[in-house]
Formats: sequence, C-alpha cells, structure tokens
Amino acid sequence: MKLRIININRLVNVREEYGLLRGAALAELPTMEHAFLDIENGLIADYGSMESINELGIASDTAIYDAAGSTVLPSWCDSHTHLVFAESRESEFIDKIMGLSYAEIAAKGGGILNSAIKLNALSETELYNLAWERLLELIALGTGAIEIKSGYGLTVEGELKMLRVIKKLKEASPIPIKSSFLGAHAYPLHFKENHQGYIDQIIQEMLPVIAKEKLADYIDVFCEEGFFSVDETIQICKAGMAVGLQPKIHANQLNVSGGVEAGVALGALSVDHLESMNTAAIEALAASKTIGTLLPTAAYFLRMAFQPARQLIDAGCAIAIASDFNPGSSPSGNMNTVVSMSCIQMKMLPEEAINAATLNAAYAMGVEDLLGSITRGKLANLIFTKPIPSVSYLPYAFGSNLIKNVMVNGVFR
Repeated sequence: MKLRIININRLVNVREEYGLLRGAALAELPTMEHAFLDIENGLIADYGSMESINELGIASDTAIYDAAGSTVLPSWCDSHTHLVFAESRESEFIDKIMGLSYAEIAAKGGGILNSAIKLNALSETELYNLAWERLLELIALGTGAIEIKSGYGLTVEGELKMLRVIKKLKEASPIPIKSSFLGAHAYPLHFKENHQGYIDQIIQEMLPVIAKEKLADYIDVFCEEGFFSVDETIQICKAGMAVGLQPKIHANQLNVSGGVEAGVALGALSVDHLESMNTAAIEALAASKTIGTLLPTAAYFLRMAFQPARQLIDAGCAIAIASDFNPGSSPSGNMNTVVSMSCIQMKMLPEEAINAATLNAAYAMGVEDLLGSITRGKLANLIFTKPIPSVSYLPYAFGSNLIKNVMVNGVFR
C-alpha cells in the first residue's frame, strides 16, 4: 500500500541523517514547509516540497490524503513509564494536599508498597486488560513508542506476572514497546531489615526466569536514600548485565544519591529523574554516552523542584523527556503535557523539547533506527495537528488538544 500525504503545512524534524543531540544541536529542529510525504508498507518512503510533486508524478496504486495544512511531526517516544498497575492512588493525592511528603506516605504503607499489594491481588488477564486500555489512550495522544517497567510486584510471582503482561502487550501492540525489569523499586516489608535477602531473590530467582523467557530489555534500580544504595544498585545491575539486560537507573530524584555516577560507570542507557543534581553529577553525565531522562510531570505532581534542564543542556548532557506515567507520582502519560511543561517550567525551547521527546527519547529506549525523526525507512508513526500558527504553539497552548489525528505504521488510528 502506497500513500501520498499532500499539503502539509510543516513537516517537522526532517533528517537525512540523525544522531543523539547535545548542546546547541538540541535546539535545531529541521522543518520543511508546504511539503508532501510518501508512505509505503508502513514506512516513510520519501518527502519533499509540494512544488516538486509534478516532477515526481503519482503511481496508479498510490492513495492520496490531503493534510489540509496540518503540521506533521514524528510521534512521541515515551521512554519511562509504569503503565502496568492495578489501581489509582488518589487517596495519597489527598495526603499530599494535606502536606504529607513522599517519604511520609511510604512510611504509612502508601506509595510503591501500596501499588504492590493491589497488583498482587489481580490476575495477569486483569492487569493486561487495564494496561491495554491505557496504551490505546496514549497512542491517541500521539505516543508512538513506549517503555514499560515492572516494579509493583516486589515478589517473584508479582514481578514475573508484570513482565509477562508487558510481553503480551508487546506482541499485541501496534507501536514498539520496550520492557524494563524494576524489581529493585522498593524493599518489601519483610525484607526491610534484610536488603541482601531481597537482592538475592532478584538475582537468583527472578533474573534466571526473565532471561529464559526473554521478559525484559533493560534492568532498572531505584537508586535513592531509603531505597537502594549505590553499591546495591551496581550489584543488581551487574547481575542483569550478565544475562543481557542493559541498565536504566532511577537516579537523583529525592537526593543527590550517586545514582548518576553509578549509571555512567555501568554504561547505562539512561539515568532518569535528575531533580537533584550537583556539579559532579552534571559533569559525569556530560562526559558520558548515558542519556539523562527528565520527568517534569513527576516533579510537578510531587511539588518538587524541576530538573535543571538548562544547566544540563548547557553543560553538554544528552537529555530526553518522558512521562513517568504511574499511579503515585505522575498519573498521566500525556506527552503533549510533558513537552509543554518542559518549556514552561524547565525553560526548554520548544525545539529542544520536541527533539527531547522524539529523537533523543527514541535513543533513550533503543528505537532510534525506527522512530524519532522524519527519515526515509523509519516507521510512519506520526502526529497530525490541527492548524497551528507555529511549532511553538504546541507547548504554548498547553490546555488545548491540538492533535487532529495520529498515524501508526502508515495507518490512521
């Protein structure tokens, strides 16, 4: 099936060649005005100016779609989510309004442990059905690739159940999904005084099954005070690496934890959160190939200081942005909001935020050869906007739904 899309007002993030963006390059967003786009077998086949169409001609088996002035950009790549969970946690939302901290809520049985109790009570089928509905909602909001973590099981059975649900989502999903094993999300209550006992369970009982059934692409650890120390993080990640899982680390959310430096030393694909950064952590990240993934909606929801995006960009760090969709600290997977909040609260330029949510985000989940830019041979996972005056209008009009429709694998949803 061939499709030619005509009368595109702006074709955004057009790249003959692509690479991970840093520094000033993050603000460069190549755009073609008054363009067409050819799609064949679900892939981007060609593009160019409308003025050149007469020279190219139209094959008899090519369908035509008139974009009618839409801006077209590559779909969002959401490289950090906790999409598989049992129930929402709005009661903790009230606790936050009443002034309780993240740590205080966790201490009284809320937080991650609360989600673990609820998740372990549901069947694999029930979890799948809930997650599938969430996934379809996010696709309609422009997400064209997503990473999903375990971490709400905190038992051998619960973690494997989550990862099997993610594997089934992968098999059924129209968009690429990556899976992260986050058994090291928190310590179960009965291991509170026996950290090594739980780590041994992760290494000896969970990882062998994960490797055998090919249940994960990455291994993740919540490296934070009160959760997993740097040494514990390294031990768990190395065990995951031994069975072929690349590290992705929750780092420096609540404190300067050393998680960034640990991730860099391990060659982690990304270190995520980064609300709390010092000079040493910034310099380590800037000098590495590791991507810093910023999660502004989590900082917003927890009323924390936002990530120092400008400082990170100016230092030469490679950064991406993601939703951190989860029931406790970021109950939204709307990447349009993430892009807008990155501009409003983290002072990123619109071009920087779009690049960070598309091309750099694709790198942060290992799908850069499939998605993240308008490049021949990549998947035709695209966002078509309603008529907008400029690309900057996308984050500017933060309360408006500016998506006209989305395309996945060359097919409108």
